[in-house]
Amino acid sequence: MPNNHSPQQNRLLAALPATDYQRLLPHLDHIQIPSGHIIYKPGDPLHHLYFPTTAIMSVFYSTETGAAVETTGVGNEGMIGIAVFMGGRTMPDSAMALCAGHAYRMPTQVLMNELNRPGGSGALHHLLLRYIQVRMTQIAQTAACNRHHSLQQRLCRWLLSSLDRAPSNGLPVTQETIASALGVRREGVTEAAGRYQRAGLICYHRGCITVLDRAGLEKQACECYRVVKKEVNRLLALPGMTAN
Repeated sequence: MPNNHSPQQNRLLAALPATDYQRLLPHLDHIQIPSGHIIYKPGDPLHHLYFPTTAIMSVFYSTETGAAVETTGVGNEGMIGIAVFMGGRTMPDSAMALCAGHAYRMPTQVLMNELNRPGGSGALHHLLLRYIQVRMTQIAQTAACNRHHSLQQRLCRWLLSSLDRAPSNGLPVTQETIASALGVRREGVTEAAGRYQRAGLICYHRGCITVLDRAGLEKQACECYRVVKKEVNRLLALPGMTAN
């Protein structure tokens, strides 16, 4: 395991009580995930759970015509594979690495054994239930945002949410990738991003968007970003910490 990487860079794992974390630690394998790597497709059996640290995942649905839209992003605040502890072994959606980075992988059976362990702590179970609420909030707020807010606001929400999961102010994504995530045409993203760039809020160059003025970008965002961030901080606060 590389010295400069730790499973506790993932907020879910970091929120575990020490005893639960130590039981899971031997089963967590550090991996690097390239951009565009498919984690699972609809109907695929979920053999592993993924806990991103610096990688950013996109969970999305595709139609029969091939159109796709992102329902939620997942980064260091969460995990990929929630169907496992909800009673299912497959998902109807897909998950892909949107931005390359690091993650920790764990066999699904390890989690199931821990949840079913006689006399086991309920802390892990309660944490996972809170994370399900986080994901439900993300999905619901994304649906409301897509219906009621402008493309500029939706782009702003997406950039800020992705930035929260990124290790720096730069996001190695193309405008085409963002357009696919938002379910819009690339030309719309180009126009909206151009306005933010001319305002000095972001800089786009060769497939990388760098946020130059985060405070300014937050002023442009709709309430959807703040609602989700507040819920994530409230539900995934570390033991003994007060969420803002």
